[in-house]
Amino acid sequence: MTDNNRYEYAKKVYAGMGVDTEKAMELLKELPVSLHCWQGDDVTGFDHDGPLTGGIQTTGNYPGKARTPEQLMEDMEKVLRLLPGKAKLNLHASYAIFEPGEFVDRDKLEPKHFAKWVEFAKKHNMGIDFNPTFFSHPMMKDGLTLASPDEEVRAFWIEHGKACIRISQYFAEETGVPCVMNIWTGDGFKDIPADRMGPRMRYKDSIEQILSEPYDFNMVKPCVESKVFGIGVEAYTVGSAEFSLSFAAAHSDKCMPLMDNGHYHPTEVVSDKIPALLCFFPEIALHITRPIRWDSDHVVLFDDETKEMAKEIVRSNAFDRVYMALDYFDASINRIAAWTVGFRSWQKALLMALCTPNERLKELQDTNQMTELMVMQEEVKTLPFGDVWAEYCSRCGVAGDTAWFDEIKKYEEDVLLKR
Repeated sequence: MTDNNRYEYAKKVYAGMGVDTEKAMELLKELPVSLHCWQGDDVTGFDHDGPLTGGIQTTGNYPGKARTPEQLMEDMEKVLRLLPGKAKLNLHASYAIFEPGEFVDRDKLEPKHFAKWVEFAKKHNMGIDFNPTFFSHPMMKDGLTLASPDEEVRAFWIEHGKACIRISQYFAEETGVPCVMNIWTGDGFKDIPADRMGPRMRYKDSIEQILSEPYDFNMVKPCVESKVFGIGVEAYTVGSAEFSLSFAAAHSDKCMPLMDNGHYHPTEVVSDKIPALLCFFPEIALHITRPIRWDSDHVVLFDDETKEMAKEIVRSNAFDRVYMALDYFDASINRIAAWTVGFRSWQKALLMALCTPNERLKELQDTNQMTELMVMQEEVKTLPFGDVWAEYCSRCGVAGDTAWFDEIKKYEEDVLLKR
């Protein structure tokens, strides 16, 4: 059977289930997913030479790490040629690009320091998302930034956040695409604190001051992201799930919650949280990763929880309400492959969700036909999804099988190993 015949057969099988695979593929082509720049250089950025600090760490030393803006952009362009679907660019503030001899600290960053990234985004028809960088900096004092009792430290980071609001507005205006600006800090304590509320009140006030900077909420989408713990802050994290979600709910006219599926307890799943939050929030944001034991930021795979997260977005008909971004950084493997596998895995999950007979399954649930629901849910698992995926990749002009990896191996030999 030829590849085209295989797809035509799969199309008929899915049609028998009430699924229009043509519609699914066309919809997926237009769903933007943010591709994070920090996979390419192990979250180092361009504004410091020191190690990662502040509850964050990358492990591994695979050759070929990008060390300049030019190298990072070259690597991302290679990745973009291997991806189906629509990508968006995701930046951290530490990736500011300065002219020779120029440097400003993070509290003084301006849109001009990201002009080259805007050129890159326009070249590839991409929007841009953004993240203030509240880590790996001398002004992170005693493990604290926005929650610091030192007013000089706190003021520095508040100004950094405000600068990032202005830069996010610049990105949105230049690209014409809303910019999701995510506020996450690793603020916390290694051991049991004597005061849990004080740091959180300072954190609350700091974020409120950042959000006082003028911006168009239709185009700039500030988020608050929670975390259970981080390296060096194992006992207490200021921006806990309860804090971040409550803050977003209390300020829903100017920010929204962001859930990273590695930032919860091991038995919690973000897939269940997505529809819960959509009952109350007009919009939410996701950082999609793969936690192993903890928030280890492994490369996203086509695994069960990844599939379930995609299903909940599709079932909730929330394509225009959920901002999707990848967030992982593995320095132990080829970084180009890491980017590519993660993006393609999330695309697979979304396509599979779109090719699920969701309305039929919902009807069975609502009419209490639970036996048939179980039967149908099991039947769906063996539908010829691989043939639809191959067709989707073909229509996007990329390989549907592992042929793309040959390009990466050649790129490693020709480019990465010569750095």
